[in-house]
Amino acid sequence: MAIYARVSTGGQTTDNQLVRLREVAERAGWDVVQEYVETASGASRSRPALDRMMADARRRRFDLIAAVDVSRLGRSLANLAALFEEVRQIGCDLYLDREAVDTTTPAGRALLGMASVFAAFERDMIVERTHAGIARARLRGVRFGRPETGDGTCEAIRSLRQQGLGINKIAAELRVGKSVVQRIANEMKEETHGSQA
Repeated sequence: MAIYARVSTGGQTTDNQLVRLREVAERAGWDVVQEYVETASGASRSRPALDRMMADARRRRFDLIAAVDVSRLGRSLANLAALFEEVRQIGCDLYLDREAVDTTTPAGRALLGMASVFAAFERDMIVERTHAGIARARLRGVRFGRPETGDGTCEAIRSLRQQGLGINKIAAELRVGKSVVQRIANEMKEETHGSQA
């Protein structure tokens, strides 16, 4: 098993968490492979010890993650649900001491399964809200994507292309992206083929 312990401020210590989880491991007969300790994480999103632990879980260095309580693992429901889903997909078990969650048992596995349902629901809600926001913005006339290329630029590209200049040279000369020049060159080809047909 792996132990994960975290405190938010420098005045706190992870000692009590580590002692408790070592006792649990000894009583259950679990071998502690590694202890991942996060100190003074505060409001920072960066959690190097958690990142290392998840990387090791993906490498199958252990098959159980233990923490004193669920708040040690994440700050938000979305964050926790995503972590639970990743743990489930990896095939790793989870032990949360205060909440009495142990996914080595059927009840614990059911709880983790419910968490993955909430994770999927949260993702769907985010997608739905994003699409609704884009639709509202479009109704107000907001345009998405790159700005349109002005007619003057299009004509200059066409003229230089007809003179035999390459795409890179035209892009450099007119200070536009190569993709813009390529798009107009392709349109010119299509127009030529269309008139020949």
